[in-house]
Amino acid sequence: MFKNFSQSKRLKIHLLIPNIFGFKGGVQVYSAFFLEALQEIYPFATIDVFLLHDTSQDIASSQVSFLTDTRFHSFGKFKLSFRSWIYAFYLIAYGLFHRPDLIISTHLNFSVVAHRLNQIAGIPFWTIAHGVEAWDITRPDLKNALSKAQKILAVSHYTCDRLIKEQELKSGKISLLHNTFQSKRFQPSPKPDQLLKKHSLHIRQPILLTVCRLCASESYKSYDVVLGALPTILKTIPEAKYFIVGKGDDKSRLEKKIIEMDLQEHVILTGFVPDQDLCDYYNLCDVFVMPSKLEGFGIVYLEALACGKPVIGGNQDGAVDALSKGELGALVDPDDAEEIAETVIQILNRTYPNYLMFQPNKLRSSVIERFGFTSFKRTLRNYLQTEISTLSS
Repeated sequence: MFKNFSQSKRLKIHLLIPNIFGFKGGVQVYSAFFLEALQEIYPFATIDVFLLHDTSQDIASSQVSFLTDTRFHSFGKFKLSFRSWIYAFYLIAYGLFHRPDLIISTHLNFSVVAHRLNQIAGIPFWTIAHGVEAWDITRPDLKNALSKAQKILAVSHYTCDRLIKEQELKSGKISLLHNTFQSKRFQPSPKPDQLLKKHSLHIRQPILLTVCRLCASESYKSYDVVLGALPTILKTIPEAKYFIVGKGDDKSRLEKKIIEMDLQEHVILTGFVPDQDLCDYYNLCDVFVMPSKLEGFGIVYLEALACGKPVIGGNQDGAVDALSKGELGALVDPDDAEEIAETVIQILNRTYPNYLMFQPNKLRSSVIERFGFTSFKRTLRNYLQTEISTLSS
């Protein structure tokens, strides 16, 4: 496909990204994988990457190698109140001068400026929908931009379905491109000695784990409901401990609730854990539990699965995709503390009726096959084929 295009001219793609170097949230991780996939699919393309919040120092210190002629344009040095305006003006001016063959925005909000370039110069654009930013959209300019995008890539059926329903979009406009993850970083291993010692645990002590931001605005993560399930779990498994990894503005409220429920001896709030140490916490646990209600997808599910851990997710959001409709994990009602407790107890007692969850190596192989980078890249290549073939004709 690309060879045919390169015979006439070099492919040019403009990639609009919030940031990928200075902060590592879900959108940022997805965007980094997306860029890497583009580079490997089109190793001779010219890719211009426009980073709203990263600085040149962030890029220089990243120690990332690039496979193509990739040019970074960073705007993090500008004052936040003017940054978005400068970013938009530069995108339009640069786009009109260089005339890319395709613009791809890894965040919906950038669709507005991409649409503007499409109106002025006819440059096709795609955009990517993740989670909360794609729901309940009321801005007229953004709604109009989404309706004019050549393609929208959604990370899950949940996000896709909400966009179709709320924005009245045609289903053919939206395609699925699930999240992926760094499979080499997350692998099964024995419970780390240093964490057992740090938290005064013995090796057979049952551990529950949630990894998420502790944000008051993101209570849909449902660690509150897991806390509500914990007393029931402790009646059957009294030694169980619940680790919540993450930081945020909800920590003080959460600490008060733990005290009110008299769970101080059973709940550990670790605070921030560096990326390089996160795998140790996955391997410390016996079950990863995050029964969310409004999760766009949830990369943490994939990471826990890759470590061979049984995973519990909610049955109402993107976790359904991440757990392959229950084939890779347990799906529960995220508002039902009793169901969550029963499922945790079944898993810890190894009686849950999905035996794949108790075979770490097979579980790891299954999640890599479905959601590994090779699968991500193959899916993206298939979506791009029609677009680039059109450009080359």
